[in-house]
Amino acid sequence: MINKVHHIAIICSNYEVSKAFYTEVLGFTIVREVYRAERQSYKLDLAVNGVYTIELFSFPEPLKRPSRPEATGLRHLAFEVDNLQEVIMTLEEKGIVAEPIRIDEFTGKRFTFIADPDLLPIEFYEV
Repeated sequence: MINKVHHIAIICSNYEVSKAFYTEVLGFTIVREVYRAERQSYKLDLAVNGVYTIELFSFPEPLKRPSRPEATGLRHLAFEVDNLQEVIMTLEEKGIVAEPIRIDEFTGKRFTFIADPDLLPIEFYEV
């Protein structure tokens, strides 16, 4: 049986830009970084609050994929936050503009979206 989500794998177009975004902007910590010469690929394991969460990959010339919250396929990554306004202000200080705040019609909770350097939608959901 399934216990939990183990990790989320993301292929980026510019490894250094995405590495900076996920570590410096979002605050993930590096668990391990390896270069796989046979694939010409970096693999960066990242954690949030000590929990292994994201594998960030680089590959030579990765294919583009439609990436809006309403596109077919993986819809977005969502992160739970305690204070949405605080997150938005911190992002703005780092040059990241969030979409207008939305209200979940079923829970009444507030959330917003930003995009990573490859336009992958990232949601912040206030609990």
